[in-house]
Amino acid sequence: MKVERNIHIGTSGWSYKHWKGIFYPNNMKSAEYLTFYARHFPVSEINNSFYKLPTKDIAEKWVESVPDGFLFCPKMSRYLSHLKKLHDPQEPLERFFGIFGPLKKHLGPILIQLPANSRFSSGVAGPFYEETDRYKGFRFALEVRHPSWFSEESIALMKKHGITLVFSQAETFPYHEEITAKDIYLRFHGPSSLYSSPYSDEVLEEYAEKFTEWADQGHHVWAFFNNDVGGHALNNARKLQELVNTKIQIPAD
Repeated sequence: MKVERNIHIGTSGWSYKHWKGIFYPNNMKSAEYLTFYARHFPVSEINNSFYKLPTKDIAEKWVESVPDGFLFCPKMSRYLSHLKKLHDPQEPLERFFGIFGPLKKHLGPILIQLPANSRFSSGVAGPFYEETDRYKGFRFALEVRHPSWFSEESIALMKKHGITLVFSQAETFPYHEEITAKDIYLRFHGPSSLYSSPYSDEVLEEYAEKFTEWADQGHHVWAFFNNDVGGHALNNARKLQELVNTKIQIPAD
């Protein structure tokens, strides 16, 4: 098994204008950002799809802008996660996969982020998970902001349907580290100041150790940095990748 191929590290999107000058060249057009980003990272979340679903043409252009093997983890529309709160999921899922379905081979897990006031209910979660079961070959990662989702009943339901529980790294969000599927998905939002504080090398070292252990066990690890302010996401993602590479390096004879 190629452990390094099972660990995917990137940032939560690429279209940040405040990265110009610290990552993107000052004279670079925003349409060129993704191609440039893909030279440095092998994966990215798609945050824009949370606010507004892209057209099929735009999604296809994203795929054409990156090299073979680059993967996207698109974020489910907030219409389903925040407005409907997972109720009546059939139509929103059909609309989402009408765009992203044809791009299956270019996708990692689909991210679904719930609001803080969304509590676990088996009567809602169960039917939603059953609806996701219809999308064979796609995987789903659920980021929750209420601890009720960490109950035994909730975790058992995730495991039954192969839904990945996202580990959300931030002081302001509840953190529960329990593996519920083959994929393991982490989001780093900033340790103190949300979206605008960096992680220490010591913390990243701890996660690099965990990542290699999980990958050795056959899991696929996905890690995205969302602390984009000041370019911390870029620096932390590169450092974590460096630490992982050190750990998986085959010793010389």
